[in-house]
Amino acid sequence: MDDRDEKFQRIVEARLKLRARYLDKMQGTPSLSDARPMGSGAANRHGMPKLPPGQHETKKWPVLDLGVPFEPVTPESFRLRVDGAVEAPVTLDWKGFHALPQYEDVSDFHCVTTWSLMDVHWKGVQFSTVAALVRPHPKAAFVLIHASDGYTTNLPLEEALKDDVLLVHTYNGQPLPPEHGGPVRMITPQLYAWKGAKWIQRIEFLQHDQPGFWERRGYSNTAHPWRDDRYS
Repeated sequence: MDDRDEKFQRIVEARLKLRARYLDKMQGTPSLSDARPMGSGAANRHGMPKLPPGQHETKKWPVLDLGVPFEPVTPESFRLRVDGAVEAPVTLDWKGFHALPQYEDVSDFHCVTTWSLMDVHWKGVQFSTVAALVRPHPKAAFVLIHASDGYTTNLPLEEALKDDVLLVHTYNGQPLPPEHGGPVRMITPQLYAWKGAKWIQRIEFLQHDQPGFWERRGYSNTAHPWRDDRYS
């Protein structure tokens, strides 16, 4: 086993331990505990309706953002800071980000504005891998995600650590386009899509919840599509 394989094994083991720490809370989240449809992707729909209530399917991926000017992010300028209530804060550049274990998944993308993009092929790094790298403090319970355009959104760790929450750089076999958050954005398939962030630049671990941009403006803090959970 070479050094890279050993590093990967350590990260995977740490990720599994971290996930186990939050497993009971994960199993209690609505997308996993409700008798109604469970999460996203064909494998998780369990024969229930294809779309959450109030959603319609789109074949094109609409572009939505804050419309705030900011310095474009490129692979060369990409930096992801991961800090807060953690033991080993880190800043990853493009090379360091791609050196982490890569993960491929197919999931759905539900926007609160009532459209859903179904069965999307993604490739990136699991959020739980990044979390394992920095080792959250025992009292860490939330994360606040920061984007390069000033956008923020918050998540409890039991949602963020799910296997399908990814920091993606590839969409349907192609590099993630800049207008959709490239080179790297976060996706949260079991929640409405605003709980992810385009142009991700910082992941801040917190002991206490801190509402993000839309949460402060009346959007739901929990954002479960299958419960039509759009607004507070």
